[in-house]
Amino acid sequence: MTSNQEWGEKTSGLEVARIYAQHIEGRNGVSPISVGEGTAIAFASQKPATLILVSRTKEKLDNVASQIRRLYPDVNVRVITIDLASQASIRKAAAEVSGIISKLDILVNNAGATYNSRRWTSEGIEMQFGANHIGPFLFTKLLFPLLREAARHSPAGTTRIVNVSSHGHRLSPIRFHDYNVENKEIPEEEKPFNLLPPVFGRTQEDGYMPTIAYAQSKTANILFTLYLQEHLRNGIMSYAVHPGGVDSQLGREHDDEMADAIAKTSTFWKNCDQGASTTLVAALDPALNSESPYPLAA
Repeated sequence: MTSNQEWGEKTSGLEVARIYAQHIEGRNGVSPISVGEGTAIAFASQKPATLILVSRTKEKLDNVASQIRRLYPDVNVRVITIDLASQASIRKAAAEVSGIISKLDILVNNAGATYNSRRWTSEGIEMQFGANHIGPFLFTKLLFPLLREAARHSPAGTTRIVNVSSHGHRLSPIRFHDYNVENKEIPEEEKPFNLLPPVFGRTQEDGYMPTIAYAQSKTANILFTLYLQEHLRNGIMSYAVHPGGVDSQLGREHDDEMADAIAKTSTFWKNCDQGASTTLVAALDPALNSESPYPLAA
């Protein structure tokens, strides 16, 4: 249970950051940029010691960092490029983070991708599963020494890993027998759930199911979070969140039929600041310092 039950879909990330300012000031955070632009700006508003922005696109990173420096000139904001579809790039980025800070108080994994055609990571993993789950999984693992160091010097539960998922997880479990979505035979429990509307089950000519590929990656985010909740015993907490329907560039490859179907999944579409609010609550609310049995939802 969170502290402010009156908050809702229109709550802004900046408001959440202001209420929990004492849990940001003087601490270190890492946030990949996407919906994370609103998250990063909200964190920056309350005097973190170091705020590290991580993204594949240098131009996007520099634009957000410039905004933060203009609005909050006293914040030490740093940028690191990372390609979550390349494990070599992930290892390089994690090493760069370790070269900037000696402890990491909050890690927000919110980078995500959707594609309508089959693509592959550098290691030959289906792109959506690789970039949305495997990449953040590896990045988190590599940053564990910094997270443990933060937990050694902080109240239990205030060092946190936040994984941004999606209600898209409702469409498919993980296809353990066919995680690359190559149309292999899978057991009944790994088949897509009932798909309404049917466009969500669309299959391309090569057998690729883009929405199902995305959905299983979001299920993986949640299962990763649950594993962390069950196995972390050193004062670190982990939460998975659905930010709600956010008006972002995530669906820029969708055709009109898919865009219309997705538009009907939410009655209210948030801006980036509002979309950051759920992440900020998961990262900062002191009511969540002790283990919660459920991932958070918007």
